[in-house]
Amino acid sequence: MYDIYEFLLRFYKEAFLPPYEYKEIINQFFDVGIRSLSIISLTGFITGMVFTKQSRSSLAEFGATSWLPSLMAIAIIRALAPLVTALIVAGKVGSHIGAELGSMKVTEQIEAMEVSSTNPFKFLVVSRILATTCILPVLAAYMGLVGMLGAYVNVHLHEETSFTTFFQAAFVRISFVDIGVLVFKSAVYGFTIGFAGCFNGYYADHGTVGVGRAANTSVVVSMFLIFIEEMLIVQLVNSYLH
Repeated sequence: MYDIYEFLLRFYKEAFLPPYEYKEIINQFFDVGIRSLSIISLTGFITGMVFTKQSRSSLAEFGATSWLPSLMAIAIIRALAPLVTALIVAGKVGSHIGAELGSMKVTEQIEAMEVSSTNPFKFLVVSRILATTCILPVLAAYMGLVGMLGAYVNVHLHEETSFTTFFQAAFVRISFVDIGVLVFKSAVYGFTIGFAGCFNGYYADHGTVGVGRAANTSVVVSMFLIFIEEMLIVQLVNSYLH
């Protein structure tokens, strides 16, 4: 527990003190974003279509299929987009960060960076945590858009609803608070993924076995924490709104 506390304090110290590794941070932005873009696009579109299809039968019993656009927007923007994006990035990027840093640790590349007067913590850890924290809200917003396009395709195939009509009905119940919560949740999840991956990788040991363990632990821990954070944030937001 002390190691986690010390790691967290060191991150905040290194993150706000110069020199800043701008080039590496930008490289990590592209790496994290591009690494997850294809799977997020596919998952988002399918999620929108399937969730719309599953909800249609329930609303049809009450003659309320016209509520589908609004229901999809509420479900995707408020809950599904940030959560599903975080889980995908945790599995795709979190494991990569854990394995990459773990491999550098057991092959003594991190110690070599220290000898060459490079700050490995700032270069390897701070850049990755900042990248996941900042890029996840962008990916979540993108997944929300793709998910709504999937929902539109399903609604259009059944009701022939126009694109404009669908999105006007969809976003009538979405406020700036919902967008703000999406960004906040995604940033928290991104920090959790980056921190878990970097911590487990930075302290990996026992050779190649340790690298595999670091990658696996990064995914499991980050997903577990994401579900805990989801429950806490939803509770806080509901308490604030009501």
